[in-house]
Amino acid sequence: MARISFPEQGFGEHVDWALLRADMAVGMGAFSEAVYGNSTLPVREREAARWTIALINDCAVCQGTRARDGEAAGVDEGFYAEVANWRESAALTERERLAAEFAQRFALDHQAMDDEFWARLRAAFADDELADLTICCGLFLGLGRTLAVIGVRAPDERILV
Repeated sequence: MARISFPEQGFGEHVDWALLRADMAVGMGAFSEAVYGNSTLPVREREAARWTIALINDCAVCQGTRARDGEAAGVDEGFYAEVANWRESAALTERERLAAEFAQRFALDHQAMDDEFWARLRAAFADDELADLTICCGLFLGLGRTLAVIGVRAPDERILV
């Protein structure tokens, strides 16, 4: 049950609560659309980062969300299980593991992103890809943490991003 009261608008708790501040909700939606509509990261890499942060945030909405093009990209429930254990996974590529590690550090200890870590990132990703990953993680952490704090339930119908 959500931690604040709001009128039901018919969009589901994950949206309805934010309509208490509709002008701000529009901005959140625009940020989400900017990320999912414009990210050029491969789906598996983006999802490795998103899923890592979804688990950290303990966000029911984020954990119930899946990649729209996931099936074609080989993103299934087995993939999400591998990402949950990215350090030990032999099924993930180096870039997918780095995306998960980046997301974890971004969410839990951004000060631990030292020169050695950035050297590993830059050996695997171009600067525009790192900018993409950083912006994605900003959305994942901020919006996911917001939904978790409010305590909204995942909608009955799965969200595809």
